[in-house]
Amino acid sequence: MRRADRLFQIVQHLRGGRLVTAAKLANHLEVSERTIYRDIADLQSTGVPIDGEAGVGYIMREGFDLPPLMFTRDEIVALVAGARMTRAWGGAAMARAAEEALIKIESVLPIDRRNNLNAVEIHAPSHRMKQNDREMIDALERACDKRQIIEIVYTNAKGEQTNRPVHPLGLWFWGGGWTFVGWCELREDFRMFRIDRISKFIDTGSQFKVERGKTLRDFYRQMEECGEIPRTQCSL
Repeated sequence: MRRADRLFQIVQHLRGGRLVTAAKLANHLEVSERTIYRDIADLQSTGVPIDGEAGVGYIMREGFDLPPLMFTRDEIVALVAGARMTRAWGGAAMARAAEEALIKIESVLPIDRRNNLNAVEIHAPSHRMKQNDREMIDALERACDKRQIIEIVYTNAKGEQTNRPVHPLGLWFWGGGWTFVGWCELREDFRMFRIDRISKFIDTGSQFKVERGKTLRDFYRQMEECGEIPRTQCSL
């Protein structure tokens, strides 16, 4: 979680005149109590009216609140459309997060903007997404974020099955399906894999280091030099 997001969450938890301990905040935000003490001090230094002390708890005095989000109508349409598409076509965790995001956005919008939110007539059917694919998307997204070396059992277009140790780098949604790109240890090169052709996913418990020539930036550079993704670089 980014520090700015963490500070926002601390303010949210202190709303309503509740006494909250640093231990409770640390547990919820998955950081140390020392980090919470430092964050509270920083918030106090910027004028946020938080009272309390370490070992007792913290409370935010009445009269302080965050200003309502002032999105334009077009921004609201974009947010709602994106959240609904993610809910329909994303991973299981992404879908839940998209639903929660819409609820949070609505709760802090001014009344007139809430009407814009509920009036957006952009929808995305979700019946084509299989639960296994949703779970695979979530697992791959986490692997990309944590730089986990994974091993997949993959079946290509010819029906040939291989075991691939891969450094996952990113996911792409093509409007009808998902692929992910990674550095394939078997081929010693970048490869793109269709998620619906992965029959097995194993977290090896190891992490890969960022190496020159094996990053997502290097992959993009390769795409730009070729003008498109070369057929020889795909495992579709």
